Amino acid sequence: MNFEGLLNSKVQTLQNLLSELISDHGASFGICAGIFNNALRQGNTIFWCGNGGSASESSHLAAELIGRFKNNRNPLPSISLNSDTSVITCIANDFGYGQIYSRQLEGLAKAGDLLIVLSTSGNSENIVNVLKTARLLGVTSIALLGKGGGQSLGLCDHSLVVNSNETARIQEIHLLVGHTLCELTDLNLSLGEAQ
Repeated sequence: MNFEGLLNSKVQTLQNLLSELISDHGASFGICAGIFNNALRQGNTIFWCGNGGSASESSHLAAELIGRFKNNRNPLPSISLNSDTSVITCIANDFGYGQIYSRQLEGLAKAGDLLIVLSTSGNSENIVNVLKTARLLGVTSIALLGKGGGQSLGLCDHSLVVNSNETARIQEIHLLVGHTLCELTDLNLSLGEAQ
């Protein structure tokens, strides 16, 4: 298969998954968007985390809020739990890799904050643990998942599960969902409302 044929195949797969996401999760996305915007309006922090490519997306999306997405506005409280290598390696060394996010959330979060996890499998120990910690702290959780949702599906407050087993396609849709949440924030929060 040549590049053009492969690209056409991947674009078609992505289009099908996006259509399914809209038809299967349109109402859920509206709920998640409301929770996301309300947390920011009330001055709460959005925490993000993931592993591998999902960690990269987590950092990217946190930056869209603390920096800017499209519009110049006040910075919004947003932290990627996978961005501080000193903290991650300290916790991994002293407590184990499975605690790298839950220990940070325990130290930084308060009731009313929002945790968004990105996981293609939903089964990573550190993701499972941070969702359990969020529940104990009164932190609302949204999980962007794939491959059926895994263990995370039963531990999060809200979820959007991409109906695919292909990691790259799941991550592409997670990034689109995250960008859409950020764009809605830009549209719904004026400069004064963000504080």
